[in-house]
Amino acid sequence: MSHTVLNKKPLLARIRRIKGQTQALENALEEGQECAVVLQQLAAVRGAVNGLMLELLEGHMREHLSDADVPAEQREQDLELVVKVLRSYVK
Repeated sequence: MSHTVLNKKPLLARIRRIKGQTQALENALEEGQECAVVLQQLAAVRGAVNGLMLELLEGHMREHLSDADVPAEQREQDLELVVKVLRSYVK
């Protein structure tokens, strides 16, 4: 069973917190808050998304790359997927 299915509840909790943070960011902009408030909220959103990305990548690597039962060819494909995702994430 996939790590995202096994960890569904805490992952969804993280997503919901991110949703709340993005809503707060939108509200700050709509209300004409000071730029420091908007920047602080934006930094919080970015940190939350980065934390989620790290958690998902770690789970993926542990499940798909460290399992000795997974054939080498499949591990190589999973590794390429992780590299592709990382490259697009840091752009």
